[in-house]
Amino acid sequence: MNFTDAPTRVSTADTKTRILDAAEALFVSGGFDALSMRQITAAAQVNLAAVNYHFGSKDALIQAVLARQLDPLHEQRLDMLTRLETKLGVKLQCEHVLIAMFLPAVRMSRSEAPHADRFLQFLGRAYTDPSAVVRDFIDTHYLEVLGRFFLAFQRALPELSIDDLAFRLHFAMGALSGILAGGETQRLLKEFTQGQGDHESFLLTRLITLMTAALRVPLPGPQDTHLFDSVIQLL
Repeated sequence: MNFTDAPTRVSTADTKTRILDAAEALFVSGGFDALSMRQITAAAQVNLAAVNYHFGSKDALIQAVLARQLDPLHEQRLDMLTRLETKLGVKLQCEHVLIAMFLPAVRMSRSEAPHADRFLQFLGRAYTDPSAVVRDFIDTHYLEVLGRFFLAFQRALPELSIDDLAFRLHFAMGALSGILAGGETQRLLKEFTQGQGDHESFLLTRLITLMTAALRVPLPGPQDTHLFDSVIQLL
């Protein structure tokens, strides 16, 4: 073994981590389109050659940032969903699927991992960022995960058509992601639980109750608009 190589390997790993950390922080605060290589190199205290060496491009860098956080999250989500499907079978309900979706994120945000305190805001940003680079990466790289959860929701909510289920999930998850992307997650969690405690079961109970309401409530038809019609005519 050539011991003279060890400091170089450590330095290389440290440089890569600094670049990822800097890009992640900037992505969380402003999104992909506002992210510049100049900002990244300044925040990471590296030159452009180092970023190009490790990642090759801005697109590849943001994909590495996303994968670093989302890969372990989705692995845990799939593991929980699989265990619940195995143990509950046909008794699997919408609430169980939502637990498998949300619990890993809550636990990761409370872990001892670096930057865990901004993990929920990172998720909100990742799932609301309008950039095609971000959207395409999530939609393709995590296609299996998205498909597994959608099928689980279909089994739990057979009364909904595919289009209706897709719309409701998009609406509910989009609203939640938008709130998280705004930051100040600790304040938001405190307001959400109204100071009654923030342990896992209580937090999930509140969150999932709202989500299931959006997924299960019957949507009004054309015949149900009379109340709104009468009010609109007054305006």
